[in-house]
Amino acid sequence: MIPEEGVLLLVNKPLTWSSFDVVKKLKFALRPKKIGHAGTLDPLATGLLVIGVNKFTKKLNELQGLDKTYTGIIEVGKTTPSYDLETDFDSETDISSLEEQQILGAAQKFLGLIDQKPPVYSAIKVNGERSYKKARRNESVELKTRQVTIHQFEISKIDLPEIHFEISCSKGTYIRSLAHDFGQELGVGAHLKKLVRTSVGDYRLSEALELEEVIEKFGAE
Repeated sequence: MIPEEGVLLLVNKPLTWSSFDVVKKLKFALRPKKIGHAGTLDPLATGLLVIGVNKFTKKLNELQGLDKTYTGIIEVGKTTPSYDLETDFDSETDISSLEEQQILGAAQKFLGLIDQKPPVYSAIKVNGERSYKKARRNESVELKTRQVTIHQFEISKIDLPEIHFEISCSKGTYIRSLAHDFGQELGVGAHLKKLVRTSVGDYRLSEALELEEVIEKFGAE
């Protein structure tokens, strides 16, 4: 059972589930008075999802503003409209001329305060409708750039066409857009192949429970 005052849950979001799917599942299983999450993860991402239950929902706005850390894989040489694997490839470029120093140097160019344009396949609302819904209908969508801060962009492994990374960044950063822009900087295009959120502020994925473990521990009797 959930304590009367509520609880802050750290959940490892399953692959292909939306953040809303997780909240909906827990709402049905735990039957709380209030429930919400801090910081959306795309369906094709996994990792730490912080969920507030009952009185702890008041903390969610504060938690959303915390820095976040991700690990993942960028695949260079192929692009998609969604900047990840949600959509099919729309271009392919030869990457045989790419060198390690070029890749490491490109990553350094994204450190600090940068202007970033969110992907059109995102949940941002345009005239009252989610941008991704317009994009799926092949409607033209123009999203404004926003300023975000990249604290760390470390290349942990290069195994072309895959580039493994760890990124620490401010709220509102789209790692998909960063992968796309990184590919543009290299001149060969790229898309985000894998993404795992490993931390939100001081909260760590290593402390998180699987969804079924949360239900088993806190489920309504």
